[in-house]
Amino acid sequence: MPLFRKSMLVLLLLALVVGGGAFYGMQSQQEAVVLDAAEQPAAEEASAGVTVYVTGAVQQPGVVTVAAGARTADAVNACGGLLPQADAERVNMAQPVKDGQQIRVPEKKAAGNAATGDAAAGREDGGLVNLNTADEKALDALPGVGPATARKIIEYRESEGGFQCTEDLMKIKGIGQAKYDKLKDKVTI
Repeated sequence: MPLFRKSMLVLLLLALVVGGGAFYGMQSQQEAVVLDAAEQPAAEEASAGVTVYVTGAVQQPGVVTVAAGARTADAVNACGGLLPQADAERVNMAQPVKDGQQIRVPEKKAAGNAATGDAAAGREDGGLVNLNTADEKALDALPGVGPATARKIIEYRESEGGFQCTEDLMKIKGIGQAKYDKLKDKVTI
């Protein structure tokens, strides 16, 4: 048999086997493949819930799992709700939670602290500025941080669910290693 005819025969047989459909009046049947529950894609598992760490002034601080699309309020409620001394105004309860996020609920400052002359919100004991709670004025007072950068810091914490560590400051456009080195001893989370 000439080489050309052998090649055509091989191609026809290959098309029949691989193609799996009708070919010159012949049919091949294929079975549907059904995945069992253990083989379902991981994306379905991820949509089942998100795990967050809730700390601070809540009844039962700890790691909780809430439904995908849940809000900060849902995570706080999963921890038994707020303590009476919680400062709920310093936490965005409507913010969607992200897997792995830490939510810190601060306590209200005692009335005596306001009389000390430290009027800028977000200052902790020791004069450190809390990146997750400070207002624009307190952030603007930091060395090398102007009003525009202060707004970027606030926008970052609102969109990302807060700072997880002070090094996250370097994720803000305009804050590099040198500026961070000047700030790191003046800020906290």
